[in-house]
Amino acid sequence: MPADTVREALADRSVEEAVCLEAGAGSGRMTAALLEAGARTVHAVTDDPDHARAVRERFDDGRLTVLRADLRATPLPADSVDVVTAHALFNVLSPAAATAVAAELTRVARPGADLVVDDYAPVPATAPVRRLFAVENAAAELACGEPALTFYPAAGLRRLFAGHGWRHDRTRTLLDPVPWRGDLVDAHLSVIGETVAGLEDGLADRLLGTARRRADAARDTSVGEMYSLGLSLPTAPG
Repeated sequence: MPADTVREALADRSVEEAVCLEAGAGSGRMTAALLEAGARTVHAVTDDPDHARAVRERFDDGRLTVLRADLRATPLPADSVDVVTAHALFNVLSPAAATAVAAELTRVARPGADLVVDDYAPVPATAPVRRLFAVENAAAELACGEPALTFYPAAGLRRLFAGHGWRHDRTRTLLDPVPWRGDLVDAHLSVIGETVAGLEDGLADRLLGTARRRADAARDTSVGEMYSLGLSLPTAPG
C-alpha cells in the first residue's frame, strides 16, 4: 500500500515522545511513520522471522526494538504502551486469533492510550482478487485447517475492541478503491505456492494452476476499501 496511508492514519494521534507498539511489523511502513512522528520508543512485534530481519536491516535507530513474538502473548509489561498500531494485521487473523490479539493489545496499553487499526473491508465477491483469495483460503484450509485470510468490516473490529473497553472516536477511509498492484498479487501467489507445497502433487498442481490464472486476472486491478479506526482507552473505568 502507498506509504502515506500510514501517515494519514496517524495524523490525528499524539505520537511525539510516546512509547509505541507496532503490532505486526510487516515491511516496516508503520515503524517508519512512528519514528518520523517523534516516538520515544517503537516496539515492532512480529512472529515472522523474515519480517523481523527486514525491519532490523531497514532501520538504524536506537529508539526501535524489533521483537519476534506471538502477538497473543508479547513480552511487553502491562500498562506500558501509549500508542498501539495494527496496520493490515487483522485480515491475516482468524476470529479466534483476532480476539486473543485484541485482549493482548489491551493488556499492554496504559489508561489513556491510543489505538489505530487499519485494515481491508470485505472484498466484493465478483472481484478477481477475491477469487484469488478464495484459492489462498482453500489451500490454507487443506494444509493447516483454517483460512489464511479473514476480511472484517470496520464495524466488526470496532465492536471487538469495544468489548475490551476501547472507545471509538473516528473511522476514515484510507483507500477506495484499493489498488492491487502486481507485487501485492504476486506476494499472495507466493504464499499459495508455499502453502500447497506439502499437499499431494496432483492437488497442489491444480490449486497452484488455478491461483496463477486468478492472479493474472487480479493483477493491477482496483477494488474494495481500506479503512482506519481510531480508538482510545479510558483513563478510568466506566
